[in-house]
Formats: sequence, structure tokens, C-alpha cells
Amino acid sequence: MSVKQNLLLAAALMAGSITMAQTATPKYELVKKIALQGTGKWDYLKMDGERERLFVSHFNKVHVIDLLTSQQIGEIDDLSGVHGIALAKKREKGYISNGTANTVTVFDYNTFKVIKTIKVSGVKPDCIIFDKVSDKVYAFCGTSRNVSVIDAATDTEVGTIDLDGKPEFAVADDNGLIYNNLEDKSEVVVIDVKQAKVVRRFKLEHAEAPTGITMDIPNRRLFVACEGSKNLLVLDAAGGKQIASLPIGGKVDAVIFEKDLKLIITSNGEGNVTIIHQDSADKYKVVQTLATQPGLKTLVHRGTTHRIFLSGADKDGAFGVYVYGPAK
Repeated sequence: MSVKQNLLLAAALMAGSITMAQTATPKYELVKKIALQGTGKWDYLKMDGERERLFVSHFNKVHVIDLLTSQQIGEIDDLSGVHGIALAKKREKGYISNGTANTVTVFDYNTFKVIKTIKVSGVKPDCIIFDKVSDKVYAFCGTSRNVSVIDAATDTEVGTIDLDGKPEFAVADDNGLIYNNLEDKSEVVVIDVKQAKVVRRFKLEHAEAPTGITMDIPNRRLFVACEGSKNLLVLDAAGGKQIASLPIGGKVDAVIFEKDLKLIITSNGEGNVTIIHQDSADKYKVVQTLATQPGLKTLVHRGTTHRIFLSGADKDGAFGVYVYGPAK
């Protein structure tokens, strides 16, 4: 082999080692806890990466945290059985689902002041998302087994979509489709926002009580966390074909996709987080089971820091947000 060939080979090996180091799967650990005031149940969190803010639902209020200082900078209160938060950033508004009042609270994105309270026809709104394609807010109602559709321009309910099942988490593909888990039927329903109806149903195999759902949009892969069967399913979003099934912790609620690190992370209420690496679109493996504490069941993540955020109370009842990140 010539000197030039040796140099090229050495350069290639060095580049390969750098690439492997850059993409190595990190180990997660507890970074800190952000203490928050109040008691009562908690549910969804919502990340606003553009402004480095975190919205935390908590019984009758939503805390707003500045992630740069880890301090609360606002609070939206006088809510009723708060569940989820959605942000319509281009309209500078946010939406909160109130499960016990069958309402959706609209607030100003800049001041956190309540603009309007919408009485929806659905019963027990829970998961709530904003879809930028349709410019509408979708509140998934567990008791009435349907979706209340709200026009973000007028802040009025403009219709409902029947689901024929109890909805849990939902995710939009930013191309006109919304995927939603039906917990009681072990199905994923596909909603076409232009037609305002369910257009497909994916029956889940070897799965019970699907809760969290998220998506790898470029690869068209759905990640469905199942509480009853303690597994994470990987589905082809085009036709619902099951690609993989991986074991996770018990009492799972939420799942996120960390696209830069190629990680699927589930928050398990039994007291741990399961971290799965995506080797390719069709190949996955569990790489870490991170101990947390019982009750931490919902999470979000910040892509720039790769940190994950889980809310809950400790054994003494003190509420807050637990922040986990790659070990240094």
C-alpha cells in the first residue's frame, strides 16, 4: 500500500472514530429538580423551545418556567382538572384542556393572561394538540369518545370527530394527518384534518392499553407505548405494519423521540424511564433503564440540550419538575 493510501486510510479511520464518538448513546442521570408550589394531580407538560419555556399542568393551574433560569415566570390559574397544553405560536395563543369542566382555556402566549374559556360539547377533554396544517386545535375527549375541533382563528368549536373508542395521546405528522391511540380498543386511528374524520384504523398486535404516541416523521415511524402489555411498538405510519416490539417499564404514560440522538424515551409511572436507541428505521434496542421515582409518568424533552423533563411529587408531597440529561 502506498504512503498516500495509508494516509487516506488513517484519515478515514479517524473520521469514523469521530463520527462514532459524536453519535455514541449517552447515559442519562438526574441533573436537578425545579421546585414548584401547590398540591394535587399533574399531567402533561409542553415544551416551548423557541422561548426556552416549559409549561407544566398541575391540578388547577399551569406553571410557566424559564428554562434559562429554572425559575417560574408565570402561572395560569383558576383552571379545573387541567390536563394538556397546546401552543398556536403563529397566533400567539395557548390552549389548556379542563377535564372536569368540559372546557378549553385560551391564553395569551406573551402575557399568560386568559383570553377566553370555550365550552366544548365533548366530555372530559384530555390530550390537546394544535395542528398547523388545518390551523385548528384538537381536544380529545375520553368520556364522549370523540374530538372537539376548535378553530384557532375564532376560538370556537367548529365540529367533532367520532373515534369509537377512548382516546389517549395524539401526534400530528405536519402533513394533514393526526395519529391517536385508543386505549380501550388497542388501536391507532388516523384522522385526516381536511376531511375531519377517521380514515384508517391500525389494530395493535400483542398490545394492551396504548397511551403515549410520538413519531419519527422523516422515516414515517410511529412509536406507541402500551401500559397494559409493558411494551413499545414501532409501526409503519403508512399502513400500520408492526416493525418491532420492545420491553419497557410499567405504568407508562408518555413517549418522546429525541431525533438527534435517535432515542425513543418512555416515562414509566412505576419509577423508571426506558431509553431505546434507533439503529435504523427498522432496528431498535433498549440501552438504558433510568431509575426515577414512582408517579413520574409524563415527559417532554429539549432537543438542544437533550434533557428530559418529568413532573411529579416526591414521597413528602413536594411537587416539581425533575430534569435528567446526558452524564458529563
